[in-house]
Amino acid sequence: MFRPEAIAEIAADKERDRFKDECGIVGVHGHTEAANIAYLGLYALQHRGQESAGICTASGGEQFIHRGMGLVADVFSESTIGRLPGRHAVGHVRYSTSGESLLRNAQPFCANTDGGPVSLAHNGNLVNAQAVRKELEGRGAIFGTTSDSEVIVHLVARSREASLEERLIDALSRVKGAFSLVMMTHDALIAVRDPHGFRPLVLGRLDGAWIAASETCALDLVGATVERHLEPGEVVVIRRGRVRTLRPFPKPSRESFCIFEYIYFARPDSNLQGSNVYAFRKELGRILAREHPVEADMVVPLLDSGSVAALGYSEEIGIPYETAIIRNHFVGRTFIEPAQSIRDFGVKIKHNPVRGVLEGKRVVLVDDSIVRGTNMLKVSNMIRAAGAREVHVRISAPATIRPCHYGIDMPTRHELIAANNTSEEIREAIGADSLGYLSLEGLRKLGTQLKHSSCDACFSDEYPVPIAEGSATPQLSLFRPVDGRMSDEGPA
Repeated sequence: MFRPEAIAEIAADKERDRFKDECGIVGVHGHTEAANIAYLGLYALQHRGQESAGICTASGGEQFIHRGMGLVADVFSESTIGRLPGRHAVGHVRYSTSGESLLRNAQPFCANTDGGPVSLAHNGNLVNAQAVRKELEGRGAIFGTTSDSEVIVHLVARSREASLEERLIDALSRVKGAFSLVMMTHDALIAVRDPHGFRPLVLGRLDGAWIAASETCALDLVGATVERHLEPGEVVVIRRGRVRTLRPFPKPSRESFCIFEYIYFARPDSNLQGSNVYAFRKELGRILAREHPVEADMVVPLLDSGSVAALGYSEEIGIPYETAIIRNHFVGRTFIEPAQSIRDFGVKIKHNPVRGVLEGKRVVLVDDSIVRGTNMLKVSNMIRAAGAREVHVRISAPATIRPCHYGIDMPTRHELIAANNTSEEIREAIGADSLGYLSLEGLRKLGTQLKHSSCDACFSDEYPVPIAEGSATPQLSLFRPVDGRMSDEGPA
């Protein structure tokens, strides 16, 4: 039974994060097949969002948009792509963490301003979105979505700066939190990362065109070359093939790239700011094996999230790696459950153990996290039912004790099993013979090998950007002038 004050805290957490999205973004500037390139880029970024997808193109001063609910391949067809003309495009895939699964929240968002049409695709979470939204509504703004990205659009429209890039900078100076975004005007593509650098964004070239995307895997698919990763706080303006770099935001004391991108969220074939995700996850498994060795017969990953770390664990400890749990890759977001309830149906439809491999064996089950613990309990019970003699759970990340407020889907802190229970209590709750988490020290030591510092607030409770309370409304000056620095890189 929750305490009344705990229930109130849960409600506050959910209200605070109700705008939060996990997303993938892509922008194309100057390609004759801009819509097709954006489509393929989103296809590669499908892991970053499966709820909705959208592409907006620009041609002759007009915008053309198509958005829909579902996977990229379901939302777009050859005919819909054909109705998106132009040499410039922005695209977006979304996974809502708020439960607002509505077409109106699908991006990109498009708007007509007195400076011309704009369309915007955003990845991240603004921790002061509620406060800014309330102030804008008090000034007469009307919102059509529950997405924090629309806050940025309204701020751009209300800015008194001269150019659209200056208006975007002015708007982003009003918000706090995580944002990597692309904004398209009738003749330019603008790509931005927040000053802390929470979310990734990379710039590439293809046949003379420029492409911005959340991850390098999107550039790989279309055959683009990786030019560079945007730096924290960097604004890149691409117009007529020329690239200008602006750094208008105050620089924080340290960069705070989300470490969970490496642990789970990014695709393993991507490079994040020069570091390979696959290699990082494999090393996590090696460290985990050194910290929590166990006598067992096999190492089994919970696919796909635990596969690379399990390989590192197996190689380090010298126990065979076995794919003894088979994943059904064709499971959608919904399915028809039989009227006669099947025990643990939700887990079984996605994973099925290989009885002939597991029977009589001592198993090390590797995954990247335990959230509420209910899924891990079902999986461990499933492995035992298939004949496993022992189940030892190993997690290739520290215990998740706090939610992410910067764009990763996590429950409230009171719903996180590790926030309220000891490791021994969790071990008993998930039905494991032993449980071992990667230590925070081990993660941070590996993190020192990266080319940037990271945010690990979900493991450490050390948030680099303070989380605004729902009732708190900071004093905003919506029309403060921007004092930025500009350099001209010229054509690459």
